[in-house]
Amino acid sequence: MMLEPWVNSLPKPVFQFFHGGYLAVQTFFILSGFVLARTYVHVKWDKKSLGRFFTARFARIYPVYFVSLILISPFIIEMLLPSATGKQMMSAFAAGQSAKLLGIYMFVLQGWTGSLAVGWNTPAWSLSCEFFFYLCFPILFAGLRNVRWRGIFVTVAATILLPIVFDHTGVPWNWKPIYHTADFMAGIAAARIYVLLSASPWWRVRGYLLYVPALLAFGWLIVHPHVVDGTAADLNTYLRPLNVAVLTGLALGGNGLARILSTGIGDFLGKASYSMYVLHVPILWWTGRYLVHGKLHLSRPAGALIYLTLVVLAASAVYQWLEAPASTWLRRQGKRLEGV
Repeated sequence: MMLEPWVNSLPKPVFQFFHGGYLAVQTFFILSGFVLARTYVHVKWDKKSLGRFFTARFARIYPVYFVSLILISPFIIEMLLPSATGKQMMSAFAAGQSAKLLGIYMFVLQGWTGSLAVGWNTPAWSLSCEFFFYLCFPILFAGLRNVRWRGIFVTVAATILLPIVFDHTGVPWNWKPIYHTADFMAGIAAARIYVLLSASPWWRVRGYLLYVPALLAFGWLIVHPHVVDGTAADLNTYLRPLNVAVLTGLALGGNGLARILSTGIGDFLGKASYSMYVLHVPILWWTGRYLVHGKLHLSRPAGALIYLTLVVLAASAVYQWLEAPASTWLRRQGKRLEGV
């Protein structure tokens, strides 16, 4: 946002690429299905394993999300309470709306409600999708954990068709978790593709044959989104199989980008990426208030540089000193409750 005037001045292909950044959310949904399918590949579902699974999933998401609510709470209070002059009092309707907004944010329901007209932490709608995916995972994975090529083909085809079917049958677009379940399923299918291909020594060092052409096609579609206008599907639908190819190729490894992402720094930043995603908007509120629009009144490029540095440093610290320890602690508490 601080660099918007500069981005708008760039050549159109570069401009389109920057504005297509939101499309990476689908990549994370697919990655989520992939990681869970690999993590729980040998688990046999019963009451105990389901309890541990859901405890681990809550521990993965909510602690950092709660930190984001704390960071943004002063702005929430300013928006919901009467003005400082005391002359404006909220009506009963406004109070009811405020309680509804707080409930939606506390229970991570943003993905089911559409636009909330508040930007406290807009990316959090995707966490609603993740919680829904976790509820569906044991059932979805039970049906997909052992599929082979024919089943994989059917699954990927279903992930392409399902959003189109939902749209044509009147499923509200506000129900984002329903529509994005196709992304999560695609991630589970990608995990199966990885298992089958990694059995071949030839493929284990040639993942670039999948991710390089897929990344090129991915970038071309982002730069030329108009090519899908008038078709039965949206841009996300066309990108879904490309995301599967990129993720599978990177997982297989080999030279190039896969090796860079496997370095110690790449691994750490990958682990901290969830904290970056959840905290970057709350940090933006504070940066905007005190660095860009406040007394310092820094130029937008300088503010953007400081902002990006703060996001990386804060996310790294939160991951190392809160996210990882909180996740471990919550999982241990879940195990202790099993014996009660």
